[in-house]
Amino acid sequence: MCTGLGLTVLAAIVPYTDRSTTHLMAHHIRDAYPTYTPTRIDSAVTTYLVLSSVIGALGVLTWLGTIWAVRAGKRWARPAATVAFVLGVSVGLAGLLTKDTSSETGLPPVLGWVGMAPCLAGLLVVVLLWRRPPPRRG
Repeated sequence: MCTGLGLTVLAAIVPYTDRSTTHLMAHHIRDAYPTYTPTRIDSAVTTYLVLSSVIGALGVLTWLGTIWAVRAGKRWARPAATVAFVLGVSVGLAGLLTKDTSSETGLPPVLGWVGMAPCLAGLLVVVLLWRRPPPRRG
C-alpha cells in the first residue's frame, strides 16, 4: 500500500515536472488547439495542474485511510479498498481516454498512463486483501 501511496504522490508531481521541463501538456494543447494564444495554453495547463493536485490529494488521503483501516483490522477495509480501487481506475481511465472538443484526448498519453500507475498497486492491494482471511475485529 505504501507503493500505491508513493505512486500517487509521483503521479501528482509529474505534471509539475512536465511544466518545468518537457512541456508535454502545453505541446499537446497547442497541437489540439492551434489558434490558442500562449496565455490561453498556460491557463489550460494551470487548470490541469490544479485538477491533478486535487485528484492527487484525494488519492493520498484514500491511501492513508486504507492503510490505517487495514492495519487497524477494520472489517470494512476490504470493501472500502475495492470501492477506492474502482473509483481510482475510473478517474485514471477518464484522464487517459476522454477526448475533448478537438477530438484528441485531454491529456498527452504519457501523462494519462502516469495517472494509471497507482491503479496497478491498487489492483495488487485489492487482490491480496481479498485472498487473506477477514479480520475479526472492527
